[in-house]
Amino acid sequence: MSTAAVTALAVRDPWSLVPSLGNLDAYISAVNRLPMLSAQEESALARRLRDEGDVQAAGQLVLSHLRLVVSVSRQYLGYGLPQGDLIQEGNVGLMKAVKRFDPEQGVRLVSYALHWIKAEIHEYILKNWRMVKVATTKAQRKLFFNLRSMKQGMKAEAEDGETHRSTLTPAEVSRVARELNVKPEEVIEMETRLSGGDVALEPTGDDEDEAFAPIAYLADDRDEPTRSIEARQRDWMAGDGIAQALDTLDARSRRIVEERWLKVNDDASGGMTLHELAAEYNVSAERIRQIEVAAMKKMRKAIEAAA
Repeated sequence: MSTAAVTALAVRDPWSLVPSLGNLDAYISAVNRLPMLSAQEESALARRLRDEGDVQAAGQLVLSHLRLVVSVSRQYLGYGLPQGDLIQEGNVGLMKAVKRFDPEQGVRLVSYALHWIKAEIHEYILKNWRMVKVATTKAQRKLFFNLRSMKQGMKAEAEDGETHRSTLTPAEVSRVARELNVKPEEVIEMETRLSGGDVALEPTGDDEDEAFAPIAYLADDRDEPTRSIEARQRDWMAGDGIAQALDTLDARSRRIVEERWLKVNDDASGGMTLHELAAEYNVSAERIRQIEVAAMKKMRKAIEAAA
């Protein structure tokens, strides 16, 4: 397609020239072929948008500056976020700039839009680079976006034997703080945040190494409602529950249960055996066992009814 044909199509339906961001290479190639506007054309389109609300004029202004967004997005590839997402956010900033652009100010749209494009990309990076926000104040944001590049510059200036260092020296911390007009403590804190990574609170796979995730040792279940109720029930059953269940037994059954299950002598030998109880009551050991089983069933029913 000739340049004249592209220009004519851009006037009629500007967005038809831009492919979907699903194919990033095709998108970048397409926006780099779009015609640029002269200062006179830009001013005329901006006045049409301002005075008449001409949406087609706004489309042409945006279209002619899409290559600027692509160029700016390349500066932020080091944060590990998809370039397509950076471009989309930058395009949002470009459209905001076009809407607010005043041609009477005497500046080109490219200079005015640069701030808006970077602002949207910055906001996107801060929201998505980490699960936990690393920069919330204006000073922290400035530090966030300058510290990486300054560290790389200092690493290049360092002696060969020092290029392996991953942290700043005290002198370098002071230099960064002085140049960015922040406190040295803030530089150290931001460097720590940047060097750290996100850690999944719960296991994300079947790998045994991930089974012991932070949730296993960070969770405090002492006040968890279900466990609190279970603990109260256990305490009641160990005290009042057993006492009430014993009260439902006759004297002989109660004595057998107490001797067999509840009595502990000083020598930790426990209570009487089946044969000792059988001799005392002049019955067989099997009969004592039967009484014990029946008594335990009766106690269990009494506890379940009272619980």
